[in-house]
Amino acid sequence: MARGAQPNALMEATWWAEGYKYVAGVDEAGRGALLGPLVAAAVVFPPGLPAEAVPGLRDSKLLSPPEREAVYSLICRRALAIGLGIVGSSTVDHLGIGQATCQAMRKAVQRLQCPVELVVIDGRGVFLPGFRTCACVDADAKVFTVAAASIVAKVTRDRLLDRLAARFPSYGLERNKGYGTDEHLAALAALGPTPLHRRTFAPLAQSWPGSTRPPH
Repeated sequence: MARGAQPNALMEATWWAEGYKYVAGVDEAGRGALLGPLVAAAVVFPPGLPAEAVPGLRDSKLLSPPEREAVYSLICRRALAIGLGIVGSSTVDHLGIGQATCQAMRKAVQRLQCPVELVVIDGRGVFLPGFRTCACVDADAKVFTVAAASIVAKVTRDRLLDRLAARFPSYGLERNKGYGTDEHLAALAALGPTPLHRRTFAPLAQSWPGSTRPPH
């Protein structure tokens, strides 16, 4: 069963009432992983759509994989537009996690099939160049469109990692999704990193340095 309170559309309703028709919620998945891409999603719902139109919607971290898949399908049916931005491990290593996250989010917004008038992002002091941006702490748990984006990003990334698990079967990627679990760390110690590991992230940076620029 879904846990936590359902995010509301109060923030979107405020902007809709002020004449902003296309309000995009943006979030990412994979920021803290040791392996695999960083995935950002942007979601725009039709103006006036109530949060109750997507029952079960929560911050993606509060849902089980089957619950996320079910809500993902509802989001795809209800959304006016969905955009995805994906950046690989080498880009994360080259740019650092902060700039790589901004790049993935910007790609997601740019790929929306509608004009974007306002972007709502989870966090504090996060802004996308070229877009009017509103940052809200814990938006993935509170704000309708951002919670939806968190689910789209998470489901998309999990599916990608399930495919990568077939290429690198010894790392348990179908279970850990590239995060630093005991199983993943043990495989790293025994086998070393794959080409898709982030060489600037601890513990890889100490044992297998692949970049002089640390994550930030």
